[in-house]
Amino acid sequence: MLDLLANKWSALAIGAMEEGPQRFGALQRRLEGVSPKVLTSTLRRLEEKGFVDRTIYPAVPLHVEYALTDLGRSVAQPLGQLRLWVEDHIDEID
Repeated sequence: MLDLLANKWSALAIGAMEEGPQRFGALQRRLEGVSPKVLTSTLRRLEEKGFVDRTIYPAVPLHVEYALTDLGRSVAQPLGQLRLWVEDHIDEID
């Protein structure tokens, strides 16, 4: 579980979804540098473990949104604290 949650892209994706449901394209834009393949894999793993819900809306083209579950929201706060710590100490880290 720590491998999943401590992963750079997992932590950033969870943080991006704290504001509410996000479409794949919006997540990819917010997570600058993530490839579509890595983001897809990350979202699938988070969904499999119950941190993220994937909702498909029937439209042309399909409209898919990702949102944090209650479990995902509960882990967002400690991950947010870790992100803040990194931001505050980035200049001190080799």
